[in-house]
Amino acid sequence: MQTNTRASQATPDVVVIGGGIVGLACAWSALKDGAIVTIVDPDFEGDRTSHGNAGGIAVTESTPISVHGLFFKAAKWLFDPLGPLSLDWKHVPAALPWLIEFQKASREDRFRSISHALAKLNNRVYDDIVPMFKDIGAMDTFYRRGALTVYETDEAFRADSSEWAFKRELGVRLKTMTAAEVRDCEPSLAPVFRHGVFLEDWSHIGDPRQLVTQLRERIRELGAQFVVGRATALDPSDALLPAALLASGERVSGRRLVVAAGAWSAGLAHSIGDRVLLDSERGYNTTLPAHGISLSREVIFAERKFVATPLDIGLRIGGAAEFAGLKALPNYRRSDALLTLGKRFLPGINDQGALRWMGHRPATPDSLPVIGRSPRVPAIVYAFGHGHLGLTQSATTGALVADLLANRTPGIPLDDYSIERFRK
Repeated sequence: MQTNTRASQATPDVVVIGGGIVGLACAWSALKDGAIVTIVDPDFEGDRTSHGNAGGIAVTESTPISVHGLFFKAAKWLFDPLGPLSLDWKHVPAALPWLIEFQKASREDRFRSISHALAKLNNRVYDDIVPMFKDIGAMDTFYRRGALTVYETDEAFRADSSEWAFKRELGVRLKTMTAAEVRDCEPSLAPVFRHGVFLEDWSHIGDPRQLVTQLRERIRELGAQFVVGRATALDPSDALLPAALLASGERVSGRRLVVAAGAWSAGLAHSIGDRVLLDSERGYNTTLPAHGISLSREVIFAERKFVATPLDIGLRIGGAAEFAGLKALPNYRRSDALLTLGKRFLPGINDQGALRWMGHRPATPDSLPVIGRSPRVPAIVYAFGHGHLGLTQSATTGALVADLLANRTPGIPLDDYSIERFRK
């Protein structure tokens, strides 16, 4: 891969490990500050989690995944081989500490504190992401049309009412809709939904892969150097120039390191003694390039735990959470199951040319990302663990990381996102 001459002739101010949306956003923000930046990734143009997301800028998702009662409901889902949750029993010993902390996150006091921490990030998303989109030329495929959550039953709608009320307290703008209003809003939906919640500030992009490409190419224009290789460990032995150690044996040194390797970040943190609970929440989708229906915005199907988004490249039907680690082969029957649900609730969709996909969401048990300096090596900064909100929080994470790299006071306090919360 071609490298930038200026960057290759000087010691990088910043080495970013990870070429997904979060790592690229960190690199973009550092470059905008005038830093010399090197980015390390095994395959910059290859498939990655950032390519297969549903495209949503989900600023309203300011509550943790572990809502009260979900842990026990999830136990029932595990007996449905194609339900919204799957756990490979061989992965249980490794996942058990994560699952225990996940259950704790649903306790009322912890749930509320996590929610306020998520809201601090989400409430400033547009302040950070719009300038980035403008700079990389992505505004023409950025759609601020809201999103629609739909309910089949009165019971499910009532069960979620307290969470919606709490989200209003957190700054979420929403309005409830009757069955008739849901049909008027999205006529292509099956006429089975009794209630809806319209989320005014949600938005979506037209093509997640294209966005990553645009951001990567803009970073190249700004002078970044690209190094192809998989980082396997961090080496802080030289306090002034910590290094990423690559599988090839190469060392990539810089004055600061940013770890933004998604679901692979835990091993890098562990290599310098920083403990973190991070697992791959494997997500699936099917994209229909010739779907043949009209859908204006992302739709979230509350009871079935899946979404449908009208991307520029086709209708993407995604969801599911599978815990099987980083090495297990994909089970594309889960993509097929999502397509079956899509056909049920979006009658008449055409599945010709359907494309199936699986990716690794980097999930923490408390749904909060890890953003901040390593307590052991202050020259190493963490930026990973965004779960379902990597795209949403990418530019904000980049801005906060840039503050740390430039020794500025971050725009919001970072204590809630520190890796030290996992130290026991």
